[in-house]
Amino acid sequence: MKSMTGYAHRSYISEDYKVEVELKSYNSRFLEISHSISPHLQKYESKIDSLLKERFKRGHIDVIIRCKAYKSRVKYIVDDNLVESLSMAFRGICNTAMRLDISSDIHPKLSDYLSQEGVLAIEKDDGDDPYLSGLMEALEGAIEDLETERCREGEGTRESLFSLGDEVKSALKEIENKDSTLEGHYRELLERKYRELTDKEAEDSILFMEELGVILVKYSINEEVSRLKVHLDEYFRLLDEKGPVGKRLDFISQEMNRECNTIASKSQLAEINLLVVKMKDAIENIREQVRNAE
Repeated sequence: MKSMTGYAHRSYISEDYKVEVELKSYNSRFLEISHSISPHLQKYESKIDSLLKERFKRGHIDVIIRCKAYKSRVKYIVDDNLVESLSMAFRGICNTAMRLDISSDIHPKLSDYLSQEGVLAIEKDDGDDPYLSGLMEALEGAIEDLETERCREGEGTRESLFSLGDEVKSALKEIENKDSTLEGHYRELLERKYRELTDKEAEDSILFMEELGVILVKYSINEEVSRLKVHLDEYFRLLDEKGPVGKRLDFISQEMNRECNTIASKSQLAEINLLVVKMKDAIENIREQVRNAE
């Protein structure tokens, strides 16, 4: 069993750049991934999500990735042919100006060349995904750490769920032992009321015995106890199962709670009702902890 909460942080440092990966995981009914990624690493978002989906099935995961470059990957390229053409053009302009006896100073300066479009071009030296290897190394390490954290916390939750399940099982066993007492309680109550009203023994009335049978069937908790035992068996089986079981455990705990409510509505014995309260308290704790199970 794995928890849905956890935290992990990994870094990758090279001569050219540093990548930091931070993963934060919270409770969620489904797998949700949110991103805060450096702009030049956003193109790897789908690859990042694919790795996370391979390892996690539920939970909200915040992915925070920062990257700092130590060396510029930008190169400035001079178009030599264009500069040469411009130089020849400027010389031609100067010669024409001298021939026409134009006195203005029109000798070209460096800024005149730089101001011409295409003389200086920018080229990004990205190579073959320069940040990908470092990003993947840091991300895979962070995912491994996050899963370890979630497994560690999940194991603690599993032990607690076993203990709570044993509380429900123990209380249910006591209720099952008192089931015959519940039937006797209804029989005695109705027989006493019958004698008060008719001054006759209830056993002498066939109609009374038929009505008693109907009431005992109506208020019997045998069916609820049997279903609750089946739910408990499935509950403990899921706790031993590998893989995501949070949703199924949540459903089983809801069903157990429903059976407890039915038992409480049928029972008129304080002893049974107190045991139902004990079971409901344990089941409520189960439901609370199951919400954090993957």
